[in-house]
Amino acid sequence: MRRQGILLIVAMLLFSMVVGCSTKSALETKEDDHPLKVGLSLSTLNNPFFVSLRDGAKKEAKQKGIELVVADAQDDTAKQASDVEDLIQKKVDILLINPTDSKAVAAAIQSANQAKIPVITVDRAAEGGKTLSHIASDNVEGGKMAGDYLLSQIEDKGKVIELEGIPGTTAARDRGEGFHEALQDHDGVKIVASQPANFDRAKGLTVMENLLQREKGVKAVFAHNDEMALGALEAIRASKKDMIVVGFDATADAVKAVQKGTLSATIAQKPEVIGKKAIDVSSLAAKGKKVDKFYPVPLKLVTKEQ
Repeated sequence: MRRQGILLIVAMLLFSMVVGCSTKSALETKEDDHPLKVGLSLSTLNNPFFVSLRDGAKKEAKQKGIELVVADAQDDTAKQASDVEDLIQKKVDILLINPTDSKAVAAAIQSANQAKIPVITVDRAAEGGKTLSHIASDNVEGGKMAGDYLLSQIEDKGKVIELEGIPGTTAARDRGEGFHEALQDHDGVKIVASQPANFDRAKGLTVMENLLQREKGVKAVFAHNDEMALGALEAIRASKKDMIVVGFDATADAVKAVQKGTLSATIAQKPEVIGKKAIDVSSLAAKGKKVDKFYPVPLKLVTKEQ
C-alpha cells in the first residue's frame, strides 16, 4: 500500500508537470501566433505621395506578417481624430500617424498615449503628445536644395513665387524655411508672393492663375509639393509664359514632366522607403528594442540631366 501511494504521488507530480508545460506552451504559441497590429492614419490618399507611402508600408507589413489597418483622413483634422479613436478601439499595438495638422493632431496622440499605444509620426511631425519616433525626409534641407537649384537657373536675379503647403504642417513649414534660407543672402532675388495652395493640384492651378494676373515678370516658382507644381504649370502654360518651376516629392507625374522638360526639377523623397521604415521601426518597438527619435530618409535633386 505504501509503495502504491508513492507511485500515485509520483504520477500526480508528473501529470502536473506535463499540464504545466502544456499550458506554458499554449500561452507561448498564442503569443507567437498573435500578429502585431499596426494602425496607419494618413492625412490623405488623394495624393500620390501618400499612396506610395501606404503601399511601402503594406508591402513590408505583409512580408513581416504584420496586420496593417489603414485610415484615410481626407485632409480633415476632425476625421483624423475620429480615425485614431477607431484605431485605438481596434486595439492596434502601435499607431503610425501622418498628421493633417501638426498641432491639431496632438489631442489624438494624447488619446493613444492614455491607451498606452506607442505613436510614431511619418513624413510630418506632431507638435504635442508623446511620440516614440519620427520618420521623414529632412524637409529643411530639401527646401534649401530647391532654392539653390532655382538660384542657379535664374542667375541670382528675378521675381519668385512660393506655393506653400497646408498651413500648420511641419512639411510646409520646414520646406519653406529651407527655401528662404537659400535665398536670404541674394539681394537680386525677391519673393513677391508666398501663398498656400494646400498641397493640392487644383488649388495650385487656381492660386497660380490669380498670382500671374497680379504679378508681372515672375521668373520662377517653388511649390512645396509636386501636385501644386503641376497645377502651377497648367496655369503658366495657359498664360503662355515661360518660367522655372521646381516641385517636391518626385511623384511619377512630376518625374515625367521633368523628363519632358516642362517641370524644371523636383526634390525626390522616397515615400515607399518612409512607409517601409515605419513598419520596421514598429517591429523593433514591439520587441522592446530601443529606437531612434528620428530616422532621416535621403533626398535627391531630380532634373532632366540627372
